[in-house]
Amino acid sequence: MTQQPMSSVPSADKATAYLEEVRGRLRADGCSLTKATWGDHQVVLGSRSDRKLRWMATKAELFVFAAVVPEVDVRALAEFTGWAMAFARSARGGVIGARNAVSVLPALISGSVQPEAVDWAAADARLLGATVIGRPVTVETAFKGSPRVTLHRGRSMYGGMFTGHVLEKAARYFP
Repeated sequence: MTQQPMSSVPSADKATAYLEEVRGRLRADGCSLTKATWGDHQVVLGSRSDRKLRWMATKAELFVFAAVVPEVDVRALAEFTGWAMAFARSARGGVIGARNAVSVLPALISGSVQPEAVDWAAADARLLGATVIGRPVTVETAFKGSPRVTLHRGRSMYGGMFTGHVLEKAARYFP
């Protein structure tokens, strides 16, 4: 049996503390905050909408889903991403496709993230129909130094004009 030093914080506590920091960052950025449940996990849900002239007056809705789990693997991340994108699609405002775009940042936070899940998150954005774009996020809190955050940072075929906005928000919420 190995003893943990009294000064170290267990990874589950680090993950929970990180989730609370995300909640604070969402609130500070003017997001509406609610809670949801995914399986046995409590989910922090932040949402906001922005409209900019350079987007041809399209309303960009952003949904951020964040939950702490014991371990992140590809299966869990894919299920969480699908659930979050479907949830956002049903919760969105406005008429589908009528100058409305929806982006989703589904984030699973854990002290243990499998390398395959990191690769899956970084590989590409996901699309639900033609209106919901998801960029899955993994946050590994047990990584040496600061938490390791992974998501697809490149352009996607759809919603490309919103990429900079979504990546800016992702960097703000998940530093």
